[in-house]
Amino acid sequence: MGSRFARMFRNFNLENRVIREISKEKPRAAPRHESVAPPSEVVDTVDTLNQKNDPLLSLLRSVYVESTDPAAEASKEVTEGKEGERRPLRFSLPGEAYGLVELTDVPRGKLTIAEALKALSSHQQHPQTWTLEKVAQEYSLDLKDTKALVEFFIPFQVKIIPPKSDDARQINAS
Repeated sequence: MGSRFARMFRNFNLENRVIREISKEKPRAAPRHESVAPPSEVVDTVDTLNQKNDPLLSLLRSVYVESTDPAAEASKEVTEGKEGERRPLRFSLPGEAYGLVELTDVPRGKLTIAEALKALSSHQQHPQTWTLEKVAQEYSLDLKDTKALVEFFIPFQVKIIPPKSDDARQINAS
């Protein structure tokens, strides 16, 4: 009920107020600043900007900057040391997966998807036998990477939520 009264007061004499606002005189735009330089001086300035300045050019040629990133050098040393180290593949899916060429070996510290799934399922099914240390040793991983793998890499899980009512239709899995 209060909103009706508020709307009445808000819309009271709306047309007259709009017409009054529209008929007001519009503010004038500020005058433009007059240019001080005649057009001939502008052309001279452009010409001086486009000309070569020999003393500045010779100074520029004498400058030599060499920049190195210490982090890039450290990572290059680490990759050069591990580049030759490869380990044979522990587990692979049968057949050619998705038409890709089957791998025979992988770099140390890396896993294929099939190996990651096998390692995770082994650890989940038998955590006493397949401890993080054993998984790390078996697949030549760092312990830190193995902990991160178990914590963050979650394979697909299918969860079927039962319907709330008996009348709801359900998809058959077969």
